[in-house]
Amino acid sequence: MTSPIILSIDGRPRDLGGFSVRRILPHHARRMVGPFIFFDHLGPAAFAPGDGIDVRPHPHIGLSTVTYLFEGRFRHRDSLGTVQDIGPGAVNWMTAGRGIAHSERTPPELRASGHRIHGIQTWVALPLGDEDCPPAFVHHPAATIPRVDLPGGGHARIIAGRMWGATSPVQFPHPIIYAEIRMPAGSDILLDPAWGERALYIVSGAATVDGLPASAGVMQVLADGDALTLRAQTELHAILCGGAPMDGPRLLWWNLVASDQARIDAAKAAWGADPFGPPFGPVPQEQEFIPLPAQ
Repeated sequence: MTSPIILSIDGRPRDLGGFSVRRILPHHARRMVGPFIFFDHLGPAAFAPGDGIDVRPHPHIGLSTVTYLFEGRFRHRDSLGTVQDIGPGAVNWMTAGRGIAHSERTPPELRASGHRIHGIQTWVALPLGDEDCPPAFVHHPAATIPRVDLPGGGHARIIAGRMWGATSPVQFPHPIIYAEIRMPAGSDILLDPAWGERALYIVSGAATVDGLPASAGVMQVLADGDALTLRAQTELHAILCGGAPMDGPRLLWWNLVASDQARIDAAKAAWGADPFGPPFGPVPQEQEFIPLPAQ
């Protein structure tokens, strides 16, 4: 019998300048789960008054970035002219397509007062036919993200896709699943094989998948083809993500995703020559930018 867990990926600490993340994807043993090609667990981190996060403008191609927070707030600015704060339970879904630049910073009022930040940041690769689509940004307030009551008193919020009879308002041109799950100790739910590739990340608590242990800070890539039982051993907070396999491999260099090296090279050359020129463009109220890495 195939093990229900085919790979366990430990979060690898990364210092992003004043705060740390646990980097899960990409991983040398698993590049993608469904369309998910990048997965960071941000925080939890506490910032004293006067401190905050400053991710300067940087470029993306060939993907959608997804910010989902449990605590705190970011202010997003991009080269479409978007200025949008995001708080807990809301979804910022930015589609880079042929090229976009953006920044994420702590809003001034939170920086002044001190604050906590905790959440998940992911990238999902665009299908081949959408790699060069026009860039776009959509904000989905927390109230628009469906909540589903689960057996045993838990609940799930459907960030993207359709799960447990509920459909997210997020539009994405590839079959996808993405949910935040909270369960009391002793409760269990079924994970549907029809969802495609599935990965479970435990934010806090402990669980089992068909009897095999799953602990906090680890992504469990699950076997395809079988309904699996997720049981909460303690109070559980988890993320489930995945979807249909992608239509071919993807290259990932820095913040750039593409199906071929030529797209990556063209984006590198453009950012290196003129960060706020085509195809990215200027970000309102921003003069700084992250330079092209040396390698």
